[in-house]
Amino acid sequence: MIDTHAHLGPDAEKVIARAAAAGVARIVEVATTIEGARETLARADRHDGVYACLGIHPHEAAGEHDLDELRELLEHPRAVAVGETGLDYFRDYAPYDAQQLLFDDQLAIASTSGKPVVIHTRAADEDTRARLVAHDGSIILHCFSSLPLLDAALEHGWYVSFAGNVTYKNAYDLRTAARRVPADRLLAETDSPYLAPQPVRGQVNEPAFVVHTLAALAQARDADLDELVRQVDANAAEVFGL
Repeated sequence: MIDTHAHLGPDAEKVIARAAAAGVARIVEVATTIEGARETLARADRHDGVYACLGIHPHEAAGEHDLDELRELLEHPRAVAVGETGLDYFRDYAPYDAQQLLFDDQLAIASTSGKPVVIHTRAADEDTRARLVAHDGSIILHCFSSLPLLDAALEHGWYVSFAGNVTYKNAYDLRTAARRVPADRLLAETDSPYLAPQPVRGQVNEPAFVVHTLAALAQARDADLDELVRQVDANAAEVFGL
């Protein structure tokens, strides 16, 4: 199994070991700041099963950012994607114009680097859609919950990644969306340490728990779990170049 989006934190070594014991052989660790990108890349360099997704989160958009350093870090062979980047109008952590500028810059970096871009979007569907439709590279909608973007994702062949919230009892709309995503565009993630799946809800989430998200997706799609795991692994290998 693979967790396509995780934030590993200070207990990363133990978390990676528990993931391996649970059958999660590969983890895409996602940075949200330049400092975090350095740490994430260093960890990916130490662990064969960990890969780095490097970018600046929209919550961090205010202030100055060394995008030249980001470009340099992304040249490392263990860096497999740009992100997470995007727009978040739900939380008032950064001005909208600063978010938009940083998002545009990172989309340009993804385009130039040829790497996929991992998207965070919340309460910003129209501004996000307009930018993604114009982007010429691979797109991953992480922790998918922006239902108005689903039709655009299907039309343009974007990857759609579901997290632990698809397992929640009232997440009917998310499970309906999961049924609509083509098999070759489906991904699964934990977004750990957030959004622990229903069977372990209340615990700190970690990559070992991605199996619960995969099981919920298999049930929603009326698919065999082992077959779905193989498909998601193949999709991740394809989009991230693993």
